[in-house]
Amino acid sequence: MAWTNFVCPCLFLTLIKNIKLVIVDVDGVLTDGAIYVDSQGREIKAFSVLDGAGISYLHRAGIKTAIISGRSCDAVIYRARELGIDSDDVYQGAKDKIDAYRKIIGKYALRDEEVCFIGDDLIDLPLLLRVGFPVAVANASPGVKCASAYVTQAKGGWGAVREVAEKILKFQDKWHSIMERYKKPDMQGQKM
Repeated sequence: MAWTNFVCPCLFLTLIKNIKLVIVDVDGVLTDGAIYVDSQGREIKAFSVLDGAGISYLHRAGIKTAIISGRSCDAVIYRARELGIDSDDVYQGAKDKIDAYRKIIGKYALRDEEVCFIGDDLIDLPLLLRVGFPVAVANASPGVKCASAYVTQAKGGWGAVREVAEKILKFQDKWHSIMERYKKPDMQGQKM
């Protein structure tokens, strides 16, 4: 059931109309996959503002977000806090992502079909094969793309999460409420 940019709108709508939670991987999805290490051995990550805006839009529309990453980095905790992602919904060092996934959906009493997961590498396959709307970023490994219902045009770390957020919000008819906020002349100073 894999395709690049949906070819069957009816099936696509069926997959995303009830999404209530979007879970993202970090390295290769929220970042471009590069790992920067300073002279003190501290890991540094670069995050896209576009992806941050997409996560904010999901929150405004009542859709929850979470992070499940196989690696650990303090920058992820900081960025998640900045974006309003509940610290209980950030799992790092998760070699078995299914365990973290079960905890998150249990917390919110959600079913698999109400969850979108965005991944890029083989460690993400168990989640992609389980969720209702599995998504691969443009630069994901071929096996991940084949297991996904949607492959983004944007690469990981370059707006892929924002792209998915917009698709979900548009297909759920919630995008107009996001746009309304920006059509008002008194929008200056609003934080994203």
